[in-house]
Amino acid sequence: MPKFGPPSSQGPASGLIIREQAPPNLEFPFRDLDSRITPTGSFYVRSHFPTPALTAATYGLTVGGEVARPLRLSLDDLRSLPARTVTATMECAGNGRVFLSPRRRGVAWELGAVGTAEWTGVPLSQVLERAGLLETAREVVLEGADRGHLTDPVETPGEITYARSVPLDKALGDVLLAYGMNGEPLTPDHGFPLRAVVPGWYGMASVKWLTSVTVSARAFRGFFQTVDYAYWETRDGLPPQLTPIGPLQVKAAIARPAPHEEVACGVTYEVRGAAWAGEADVTRVEVSVDGGTTWEDAEFLDPPVRHVWRRWHHLWRVPERAARVTLLARATDAEGRTQPEAHDPARGGYLITHPLPVCVNVLERSP
Repeated sequence: MPKFGPPSSQGPASGLIIREQAPPNLEFPFRDLDSRITPTGSFYVRSHFPTPALTAATYGLTVGGEVARPLRLSLDDLRSLPARTVTATMECAGNGRVFLSPRRRGVAWELGAVGTAEWTGVPLSQVLERAGLLETAREVVLEGADRGHLTDPVETPGEITYARSVPLDKALGDVLLAYGMNGEPLTPDHGFPLRAVVPGWYGMASVKWLTSVTVSARAFRGFFQTVDYAYWETRDGLPPQLTPIGPLQVKAAIARPAPHEEVACGVTYEVRGAAWAGEADVTRVEVSVDGGTTWEDAEFLDPPVRHVWRRWHHLWRVPERAARVTLLARATDAEGRTQPEAHDPARGGYLITHPLPVCVNVLERSP
């Protein structure tokens, strides 16, 4: 079991791409993908408000709402409970937004707002069991210490905190209250001293700087549950309604070649990437080297592990003459779900799961 001391004072690795300086929104250069676990210094950072200044000595997590015994737990209290380490892939719901046309509001992520880490902490179910759930419990609201005032897409009523909810069955399943990442304490940018990790869901559910867990008897309707991180959905013959974003959708992404890379003609090039899904394993990845006209199966480099991406590769015989070539990748999961051919406009700037084009320049000389 790893032992966790004070968090590292080091900032993010210099190789991260700065999408926004303040608050920090930093992207992993996806072309650098070379291992199943993303090093902490290379893991993408998504922040909505300034990073709060929290200390281990004064930290406390409150647990309340529809519970029999409200709690306040220190970081030492949480560390004294039986720990668990889980490996999970986390992706921002807006990853790939730069590929959309017309341009959508939000951080201009390319491919690297995604990563996989080993998270260590306490299952949320243990904490809820200690608090004692009432029969009226329906959802669990996770609230962070970060706060601010927003004007886009609508103005908030003064400062608000970042908060999201998960259904009770998910909360009692595999949600982790994590204080460690890749065998070390969480860094401030990644949620020190405690964050939620919701395996199989988009990253907006994994609330950082977690200070409050509230069990609710009704559906949570907070800003980041309805106004933001929601999309229009039509079902049951009813008019379109806003639906909170939840589980990851099946997706494959190409790491190499990188967009606009130069490749020598006539060589055999190893196309590499990763594929992931939500609650089902990825079972197939196909690659097209002609803009989607034909597809060939890629080969997996990793075995299936629930909630963890699988790296893959495909050998591409590059054309003999100079050309502009578009590569695509698409994935299928164990339930037969395959990426859609195009982005659904009803999803706005989120859930960008169609095959994203990687255009490369084939040169008659060595690049």
